[in-house]
Amino acid sequence: MPWCEQCNERLGTDELTEEGMCPFCGSEPLEHRNSPWYFKFMVVATVIYLGYRAFQGITWVIHHV
Repeated sequence: MPWCEQCNERLGTDELTEEGMCPFCGSEPLEHRNSPWYFKFMVVATVIYLGYRAFQGITWVIHHV
């Protein structure tokens, strides 16, 4: 998906002009890269880990109150 740095906006391929330029500012958009799979994996693993630690903290508070 094309990305215009000057407009700071993601563009659809159908939005580009016939020359392949940004319709708003006229500059050539860059190809937007997706996040690598290992970054997504680390985000999911971190959310699971922090959820588990929150569960442990809540159960600890319940048992010590």
